[in-house]
Amino acid sequence: MSRAVAWASRVAAPLLLVATLIQPGLADVRGGGHPAHGFVRVDQTGYERSGSKRAYLMTPKAATGATFAVAAANGAVRFSGTIGPDLGSWSTSFPHVDAIDFDGLRARGTYRIRVRGPVRAISPPFRVDTGARLARGPLRNALSFYQAERDGPDFIRSALRTAPAHLNDRRAMTYLTPRTNGDGVFRGKLQPLARRIDASGGWWDAGDYPKFVVTTSYTVDLMLSGVRDFPRWMGRRAGGSNFTAEARFGVRWLLRMWDDRHRTLYYQVGVGEANDTYAGDHDIWRLPQVDDHYGGTDPTFVYIRHRPVFRAAPPGSKVSPNIAGRDAAAFALCYQVFRSSRPGFARRCLLAAEHVFDLADTSPRGHLLTVVPFDFYPETEWRDDLELGATELARALAERGPAPGLPHTHAAFYLRAAAQWARAYMHGPGDAGDVLNLYDVSGLAHAELIREIRRSGNPPGLDATVPQLLADM
Repeated sequence: MSRAVAWASRVAAPLLLVATLIQPGLADVRGGGHPAHGFVRVDQTGYERSGSKRAYLMTPKAATGATFAVAAANGAVRFSGTIGPDLGSWSTSFPHVDAIDFDGLRARGTYRIRVRGPVRAISPPFRVDTGARLARGPLRNALSFYQAERDGPDFIRSALRTAPAHLNDRRAMTYLTPRTNGDGVFRGKLQPLARRIDASGGWWDAGDYPKFVVTTSYTVDLMLSGVRDFPRWMGRRAGGSNFTAEARFGVRWLLRMWDDRHRTLYYQVGVGEANDTYAGDHDIWRLPQVDDHYGGTDPTFVYIRHRPVFRAAPPGSKVSPNIAGRDAAAFALCYQVFRSSRPGFARRCLLAAEHVFDLADTSPRGHLLTVVPFDFYPETEWRDDLELGATELARALAERGPAPGLPHTHAAFYLRAAAQWARAYMHGPGDAGDVLNLYDVSGLAHAELIREIRRSGNPPGLDATVPQLLADM
């Protein structure tokens, strides 16, 4: 598998890549004694020339003896074989799912799969190409998704976005976190903290308009590591899939939600649900640009017009370790990516990274801090987040060298911490429990730590070794 496709797979969930989505192709629908019709599902992104290739035939009857042919756009058959094995049932309508393997097809081109025999079907067209070429489309689509999800004045005009949204967030009131039920409903009014902050910018959550640090930090971590490691596909040489500006847009919002001067974390803008007196985001259908004036002066919609910002804890208090780790990673990655092009911005990120990491609560009780309500994002594992944050700080300091003025000035301090948290994760209750979800960043953390250990010359005495990390992956 090429590095491009490996990366597309690595960030498929947070960047909404469609690399593994599959679509059915309709066959001729005939009655009587004619063959049954089926559906052929193929990878919409396509198949890498040198990689494995499998499609799936879904049918209402057994396809025993059916054959398939992979035909080019001009109709020429480039590969053929026999359907099978039967992998089991998809549903009552499709009790048979058969594998269609065509690893031997390596020529670049656009193809369709045609099935003949007791079942007939034709697939949609798909590509066979290099990993780099196949990755371009999903990455462009992912970037356009985030650009469409931009909040605040710095929106990108398109057919989907014609106006800025939530400009009132620039002077948003902060509030104590309310007690809610599992749906997010709270009693009475929210309790303000008499402090306003600029909470503008950032991306909305995928299906509504609130903004969350727990999801944004995860996304920024993946974007920036992609920009750093894959400049041809996600960085300065990527053309239409260059995520550099979009990642910086995300970092700027995270910096607004972390008050470094007062060591205070704010973690959410807006409420999904409210109560019978006040409307929440999920209660009304509208375009985001109308929220600033929605309902005029009707008090029912006050939290739509003036969205609350929730504070995690009083200034200087401990920070939930999952967010502390991801935020630290995002800020340390910011330093790595922007230290040459935007040195002042990068230095601000690095200082914030060390400060938030130092405040991580390493003995959390009860629910981790995610969003209000917790049931919307019920994360339970956090050691992997601290592993990632420490690893990215180690790399940032290794690139910078000794850094006077920072709380910790040497990369070795964070490399030891990263190995400590990697070991704690591997021996903890969440090991490999939810990998490749936003709740478990151990795959990325382990890969980054392996590279950093090797870059540091495999120093002795670390709590986790490269073979152990590889085995856990």
